[in-house]
Amino acid sequence: MSVAKVGTIDLYYDEQGSGDPLLLVMGLAADSAAWMFQVPDFARHHRTIVFDNRGVGRSAKPPGPYTIHEMADDTVGLLDALGIARAHVVGVSMGGMIAQELALQHPDRVRGLVLACTYPEPDADVERQLQFSVAQFGGTVSADGEMRIDLAALDPMLFFQHLLPRVFNQSFIDQELPKLMQLFSGALQYGFSMEAIFGQVAAVMGHRTTDRLQRITAPTLVITGDADLLIPPANSAVLARHIPNARLVTVPGGSHGFNFETPEIFNREVLEFLAGVP
Repeated sequence: MSVAKVGTIDLYYDEQGSGDPLLLVMGLAADSAAWMFQVPDFARHHRTIVFDNRGVGRSAKPPGPYTIHEMADDTVGLLDALGIARAHVVGVSMGGMIAQELALQHPDRVRGLVLACTYPEPDADVERQLQFSVAQFGGTVSADGEMRIDLAALDPMLFFQHLLPRVFNQSFIDQELPKLMQLFSGALQYGFSMEAIFGQVAAVMGHRTTDRLQRITAPTLVITGDADLLIPPANSAVLARHIPNARLVTVPGGSHGFNFETPEIFNREVLEFLAGVP
């Protein structure tokens, strides 16, 4: 078990392989185990680093709310602790938001950038989904975006069951439910804080980069699935349109969790892109 002290918190991380550094940044409520289908492939070509964001897994779970900006600072702090001056960065969902902020605030630290199934800011559809989800858990969202919910009464497994059909295609859920439950059970075994998870939710809802995206200088791949129900693919089109010279790849039938559901497609696209980065 490897832990880095970053500011005032501990971040759990793991690294495999050798070569050019590659940092993988995971999405909301998931820990580094969700990269299980990427690490073996990526580590054959790169020094591949995964870690648990603040709030999940074996990393610290300070009280929220969090911001994407401070989570990007966590990421830079981890690179510093590992002595890595510059790395390729791959972020999915919330991890893609962290990667955007990292590329904007610390452009010299990012070599190649991959933004998967993510957005530059929450659109009306994402806002509606949040209101629906919070209502499902017995809470409300005020006009100014403040969430009011009894987190102590919220069962983590019910939270995951609510997310499943929004993250994965139903056919995959039907065929691979044991694999999915194993993944979620793994996240639960290290202590699961609903307060910390909703700290992450606050971070993604407060994320705003649209008017700054033109400042990203790293070669960028934007990749999404056209069947993403959680973050509609139109958001990736916005990212690709605003980031200079970004390449957009849309995976037919790809769900929000397409890196987990169809890793052979995700891994091939990412590795081919990174191989072409100067």
